[in-house]
Amino acid sequence: MSMEVNKDDNMVSDMILIVDDDEINRGIIDNIFSPYYSTDEAADGLEGLSKILADPDKYCAILLDVMMPKMNGLEVLRKLSDEELTSRIPVFLITAEVNSESLHEAYHLGVMDVILKPVTPYIVLRRINSIVELFRARKRLGNRVERQNIKLLENAKKIIELNQGMIEALSTAIEFRNGESGEHVRRIRDITQYLLEHTELGEGLTAEQINNIALASVMHDVGKIAIPDNILGKPGRLTPEEFEIMKTHTVQGGLLLEKIPQLRDNGVYEYAFDIARHHHERWDGRGYPDGLKGDEISLWAQIVSIADVYDALSCKRCYKDAFPREKVLRMIRDGECGTFSPKLLKCFFEAEETLCKLYDGNA
Repeated sequence: MSMEVNKDDNMVSDMILIVDDDEINRGIIDNIFSPYYSTDEAADGLEGLSKILADPDKYCAILLDVMMPKMNGLEVLRKLSDEELTSRIPVFLITAEVNSESLHEAYHLGVMDVILKPVTPYIVLRRINSIVELFRARKRLGNRVERQNIKLLENAKKIIELNQGMIEALSTAIEFRNGESGEHVRRIRDITQYLLEHTELGEGLTAEQINNIALASVMHDVGKIAIPDNILGKPGRLTPEEFEIMKTHTVQGGLLLEKIPQLRDNGVYEYAFDIARHHHERWDGRGYPDGLKGDEISLWAQIVSIADVYDALSCKRCYKDAFPREKVLRMIRDGECGTFSPKLLKCFFEAEETLCKLYDGNA
């Protein structure tokens, strides 16, 4: 009888364990199977169980006598069932006699077949081969599926990383146009993520949601791509007319994000759109573009708002020098650059000792 060899067979065991207290019986069974399989032997149920539990993947089948000292075959079978191994390794009972009650229990515990002694070599070989090949094929398929799943996960991770890279590249390009180095968007992301992960602001959010919000935060000023250069890079104070044009970057940002279909299928989109449109809203309702007030403003838009103010005050811009840390904190506390919720301010000041380290050498 030939055994077909598959390239995945080296990942699937070809060893049969013969558990029988009679050395002659073990020898007979070994002679039947040794031309086609590697064999291992145990002289009683306890020894057999010990070998199986030590390395379950070592065996492609277990041939188990019923009547044995120390631990009989049904007791071994119960232990294997408790360990959920009968679904992974086909187990065959080989016995001279078995009553209907024991037979019922054996099949209930997951035995694949019951073979009566004395065994007929070609019959037992055919019956066991068929089951073993079924289990081997199932395991090979499982191995292939697992490898394919790993590959799919790796590809998905690469796509996610590529999407994140493109998002960050777009946001950084806009910062360059605004005369910034691109560090601004990365600091906004880091501040947002830190506040969500290390303060009560992130309570109730999953790690995935926090990561999505942090990534979305880098797109808060994406609408500035629609603002003319002479306004975006103006070194002095904007005129009222110019400021009205500058304010439109919030609406323009939302419109731009709506026109990227690939982004709309991404978990980042709902946060990115909301942040881009509403990160200049104020707790007192005097912000723009929609005049939202209090908790009408989403948590993430509020966090990006205070992060944006903190970063703008702490760094040199084309229209101003960086302010000292003490002045930055005073201006935020006194509401000179917008109003924020008491809870947000509390969490921000609790975290600021850490956040200020992002500005070593910048302020």
